Amino acid sequence: MKFAVIVFPGSNCDMDMLWAVKDIMGADAAYVRHDAESLEGFDGVLLPGGFSYGDYLRCGAIARFSTIMQEVIRFAEEGKPVFGTCNGFQVLTEAGLLPGALRRNESLHFICKTTPLKVVNNQTKFTSEYEEDEIIQIPVAHGEGNYYCDEETLKSLEENQQIVFKYEEAINGSLNNIAGICNKQGNVLGMMPHPERAMESLLGSEDGKKFFASILKNFGKVSV
Repeated sequence: MKFAVIVFPGSNCDMDMLWAVKDIMGADAAYVRHDAESLEGFDGVLLPGGFSYGDYLRCGAIARFSTIMQEVIRFAEEGKPVFGTCNGFQVLTEAGLLPGALRRNESLHFICKTTPLKVVNNQTKFTSEYEEDEIIQIPVAHGEGNYYCDEETLKSLEENQQIVFKYEEAINGSLNNIAGICNKQGNVLGMMPHPERAMESLLGSEDGKKFFASILKNFGKVSV
């Protein structure tokens, strides 16, 4: 399975993502620029964290109009895996691939720490290697990770089991402590925490490995 790691002007977690998938998980991966016109030869898309286009307007609002995003949307519509972490999650909501929006943290401060997450849905193709309600340790690093949606959307997310991760403690003001969601089809997932930064015990946690192992097992062409 070959992953495209999308690089926008201002991305700063693209190297982390490539390292996690290629060096730790042993899958093939390559950078793809924001102005590329094709994802030919790739099987999955990874949108990394950072500050795309300087986070002007709203986070992810300008990146959403990058040339490559038409291909990312096509991938999503074809049922191929699309994952966005942090700024990548923001881009996915701005592109309409995931519902809701990410607002400024309730504290108005940047938050950077390892935080406990609960895997509230381990039936997705992104989380099948976790146990139900497993508590995992994943770093966060964001200033605008406060997830919000209206009551109707929240009801839909709950009814369709699209809420995948929740913070175990109040951290940024996110509605119902939501940390990550997927689309109804289950092939697009966005989360504010960074699983690609939890790949080795030396870094404090290996809990991100099961996330990428789930993707490779359920979408991939290689054994894990």
